[in-house]
Amino acid sequence: MVQYLAKRIGRSILTLFVIVTLVFCLLRLMPVEGYFANYEKMTEAQIQAGLQSMGLLDPLPVQIGHFWVNALHGDLGVSHIYKLNAPVTRILAQKLPISIEMGVLAMLLSLVLGIPLGLVMGRYKGRWPDKLGTAFIVLIQAVPAAVYFLYIQMYGTTAMGVGLLFDAANWRYWVLPVCSMSLANLAFYAMWLRRYMVDESNKDYVKLARAKGVSENNIALHHVFRNAMVPLVQYIPSAFLNTVVGSIYIESLYSIPGMGGLLVTCVQRHDNTMVQGIVLLYACVGIIGLILGDVLMVLIDPRINFGKKEGGR
Repeated sequence: MVQYLAKRIGRSILTLFVIVTLVFCLLRLMPVEGYFANYEKMTEAQIQAGLQSMGLLDPLPVQIGHFWVNALHGDLGVSHIYKLNAPVTRILAQKLPISIEMGVLAMLLSLVLGIPLGLVMGRYKGRWPDKLGTAFIVLIQAVPAAVYFLYIQMYGTTAMGVGLLFDAANWRYWVLPVCSMSLANLAFYAMWLRRYMVDESNKDYVKLARAKGVSENNIALHHVFRNAMVPLVQYIPSAFLNTVVGSIYIESLYSIPGMGGLLVTCVQRHDNTMVQGIVLLYACVGIIGLILGDVLMVLIDPRINFGKKEGGR
């Protein structure tokens, strides 16, 4: 496992380098307006002087080298449009914690509710718990998220006695956005756990356990459920990233000052330095999520050995 992780981390670092460098190069093909807040009022001489001071007139390999050297020292540059002359790292440090905290709460809620729901649906396949759970999953997946998000906000704010402007110091303002963000993952976990449990229930080891007189509850909980969770846990770290990134609508709906809409805003406003920093951050978190997914699979099922070669004995 250690050897596998070392190779995986090495490949991940190379992937990260390629992705961020490619984005860096593509941004250099964009108009230079994204590096000046008052571009329309500047003369050509002022523009060229500004580009020179930022190192944007250097050869592209030199610019890439400077970017990575500064990034390794924790310097991602400064914002030129979104927040004039503010360090990118400081902007991210202000917005990232609240998005991570909300994403963690939403993921925990989806796991706490989604996994038991999938377990009950798989255990009572074809009976009323399964039918009710299936109806809920179909509702969440068939209805556009924006529709039920609006209904949750419309009736939830009245029921909770909260306003439309988010207040991080009041726990009641967290309830509605966290519940809204958890619904998609809740349905996902319930649906796939139910499917994996149904597949496992038809395997020979389950038939053998029944023949030995093991109770259905014991089989479902200690055998089928454990094996069904193995392929599911691989997606949990990546799902966390998707929860944070996909919170654009939720954060705008509840006026939450998080990371949700930051990338879209910076792209629209052509703040190239901010875009570089956000892409680097998301790429790092995404790669870490994939590695953690493999680690979770091994922790749940020690029989998995990623270090073994294909066809090895």
